[in-house]
Amino acid sequence: MGRRQARILLVWAFALVATSAMAAAATVEHTFNVENVTVSKLCEKHVITAVNGTLPGPMIRVTEGDTLVVHVLNNSPYNVTIHWHGIFQLLSGWADGPSYITQCPIRPGHSYTYRFTITKQEGTLWWHAHFSLLRATVHGALIILPKSGRYPFPTPHKQFPIILGEWWNGNVIDMETQAEALGVPTNNSDAFTINGRPGDLYPCSKKHPYKLKVVHGKTYMLRIISAALNNQLFFKIANHKFTVVAVDASYTKPYITDVVVLAPGHTVDVLLTTDQTPGAYYMAARPYVSAQNAPPPDNTTTTGILMYDKLPYTSPIMPLLPALNDTPTAHKFYSSLTSLVGSPSWIPVPTKLDEQMLVTIGLSVSPCGPNATCRAIPNVPTLRLSANMNNASFQFPTSLSLLQAHFSNVKGIYTTDFPDQPPLKFDYTNPANSNNSALLFALKSTSVKQVKYNATVEIVFQDTTVIGAENHPMHLHGFNFHVVGQGFGNFDPVKDPKKYNLFNPVIRNTVAVPVGGWAAIRFRANNPGVWILHCHLDAHLPLGLATAFVVENGPTPSSTLPPPPPDLPQC
Repeated sequence: MGRRQARILLVWAFALVATSAMAAAATVEHTFNVENVTVSKLCEKHVITAVNGTLPGPMIRVTEGDTLVVHVLNNSPYNVTIHWHGIFQLLSGWADGPSYITQCPIRPGHSYTYRFTITKQEGTLWWHAHFSLLRATVHGALIILPKSGRYPFPTPHKQFPIILGEWWNGNVIDMETQAEALGVPTNNSDAFTINGRPGDLYPCSKKHPYKLKVVHGKTYMLRIISAALNNQLFFKIANHKFTVVAVDASYTKPYITDVVVLAPGHTVDVLLTTDQTPGAYYMAARPYVSAQNAPPPDNTTTTGILMYDKLPYTSPIMPLLPALNDTPTAHKFYSSLTSLVGSPSWIPVPTKLDEQMLVTIGLSVSPCGPNATCRAIPNVPTLRLSANMNNASFQFPTSLSLLQAHFSNVKGIYTTDFPDQPPLKFDYTNPANSNNSALLFALKSTSVKQVKYNATVEIVFQDTTVIGAENHPMHLHGFNFHVVGQGFGNFDPVKDPKKYNLFNPVIRNTVAVPVGGWAAIRFRANNPGVWILHCHLDAHLPLGLATAFVVENGPTPSSTLPPPPPDLPQC
């Protein structure tokens, strides 16, 4: 065979492979009917908002490269949007879903179709409402299977989603409205749940715990998702160990542990080998509470039951869970995770930086507002609780989404002056600053950070003790990032970068910033659009613990945000 023929055959072979890969991609279509339904939990009946009448909502299963089409019919009495948590939305930022950031809400009686392609991602993600507190009951799993059909570990016998959530005996919209009127955080939940079920330690719940039936001697994958609103959670199964193999749809170097810690928004994939004496074992979750100077938490435990097959039901064995305030256990879990170098979609850490930011995060106070009486601070009815980043408390727009304003160059919706450094330097983690009146106030603004396409960005999140320190889960839409470092106390810009892991840091979309400490992340801004960065505690997002990145278009059509779909909801 001559060289020319060989070259033609090689080109033909590559074309055949490419065609086969394209042909393998599918369009996966779902219809979400968002409606109010009546459910019974904890001895009471309540009306909740749910998708297709179920809690959790429908599980979406796609393969990397597929196009997902979801028709959302809003038959509830509330505005709603759906966010596809962790999906990059490459050149499809209009489908990201956060209210007033990439779209206006879908009004009651209206509909909208989300359409996007899953690109360079595989693993466990999830979807949830991104309006008010509706994600308490409007959420579900989003599983992305590898296009190759193979994992970087032995294929498990079976896979199961485990969704951890919170439950309130009441209407979460009314609850938020009342909290907003009083200028205080929302109430604690009344229960935690596993796949929508509180478990048999709660009233009227013994008959219907979540049960997972397994066979002795097999290895299973548990795709654990935290749909909790305001609590981080410890999760264990009695007498069993886990091997963590992925977090936030990014593969990890296998990490063996008997406890998993998840902040709201996190996903953790673990391998579970059923190697114990056949019987019944509780899986259990309870909160990790780091907040200082806060009201008492919901100190309850949700349970499900791991049951070895072909056995009569026996009293399950209960795991010994960490204490509520066990920060060392939480920090050990978070800081022990590393990425699996060379795995699908793994990317190296950016080492040359274009943008470096130090961002303080924490609580503050703001004016209560006209015709209101607030209760955030005893005997001071003119102030409400707020939250801020670099002393800017984010104010969501209401007349136009940020992405629409950016795309159409509409002025007056936002400003691009979010500071790269705290406007006031102080001893961020000194407990004496808890009630320092000079540090309490934060101004409301819609202030964002604008960056060039493909810029490399480092953010050091610095917790503060103003009002009270807390572990804050910070979630960035549109990107994954490398968590290159984390620690306690004030970040030291000279000493701490020398300890960064620049070889195999864990890759996430949500980082739990240590209480009274800091966390450093890096990412490449290669996705044009507007992407919100916010605390994934729903008690803090409406208080203003957020900002957004405006990523400019790149030089080519493949790096330019396309126009909005014609049916994009309007304000």
